[in-house]
Amino acid sequence: MVKSPITYDEFIKKVGLFLDNELNEKESRDLLKEIQTNPAFMHILKEEQTFREFIKTKIDRRKPSPALIASIKDKIKASPI
Repeated sequence: MVKSPITYDEFIKKVGLFLDNELNEKESRDLLKEIQTNPAFMHILKEEQTFREFIKTKIDRRKPSPALIASIKDKIKASPI
């Protein structure tokens, strides 16, 4: 049986899973083989890696206010299980 080529949408989904370490070893190897055969896929992978690195390093995460934290804790305590 001949394996059909991966579609763009499938590739984008797999890249996200790959970068999130959600693929098993075989799936990761298969994806890397697919990337090696298609320079456009390599470009997409590098763009996604660069974008994720930008978000991690350049975007400041705001810390929640103490009032918000207290409110959440109060709601958790008051919530029946």
